[in-house]
Amino acid sequence: QVELVQSGGASVQSGGSLTLNCTSSESLSSLFAVGWLRQAPGKQRELVAALTMDGGVSYADSVKGRFPIPRNDYKKTVYLEMHNLKPENTDVYYCNAALLIGGTLRVFWGQGTQVTVSS
Repeated sequence: QVELVQSGGASVQSGGSLTLNCTSSESLSSLFAVGWLRQAPGKQRELVAALTMDGGVSYADSVKGRFPIPRNDYKKTVYLEMHNLKPENTDVYYCNAALLIGGTLRVFWGQGTQVTVSS
């Protein structure tokens, strides 16, 4: 089991910056990957950025160059740094973590955090 605790959501103005935190109960090196996803009301969650623990990174085209996803292994935390925010970035953001258990990849979720960007 992996528990993920999120923090950092807020309301900001267009052009501003925000950092979301995702803190794991387990060491990051024990995980396969950590990702950030967004979800609008009535829609499916979609990937924003993901980090594999061997260093691979992937981003949605809309956030490339604006939303880096650094990690702090000592704090067991993966961040989503959101820069030059736009109103269309408004959503609930979730982090998830994939862990290999008995040959099966299991996914665990954080509680979600609201990001609101006003124009």
